[in-house]
Amino acid sequence: MTLSNLTKKTILTRDLKHAKSFSDQILGLLKKSNPRFLLFYTNAGIHTFGLSDEIDVIVLGDDFKVKKLKKSLKPNSIFFWNPKYNCVIELPKGTIAASKTTLDDKLSF
Repeated sequence: MTLSNLTKKTILTRDLKHAKSFSDQILGLLKKSNPRFLLFYTNAGIHTFGLSDEIDVIVLGDDFKVKKLKKSLKPNSIFFWNPKYNCVIELPKGTIAASKTTLDDKLSF
């Protein structure tokens, strides 16, 4: 599916996967069959244990506005945010900067 920034009128990817299965959510980007752009729902935080590359992370509110951004999250790290937000998108490093996405931008998928 396509992930767009409606505020900036940019496209982040046309290859966003909604991780619905337990293995997709637990393994995330470690699972080789998953694309490099992954959407899932959790308010418990994420980890990058086992990843070899840095990633970008976007956390959305119920209104699909960006509530938290993390550029270049290093491998073997943990990332937390306010648990009232639960929509998370993992992206390749540099995607946030390339799309000019900032806090309070409205995204669509």
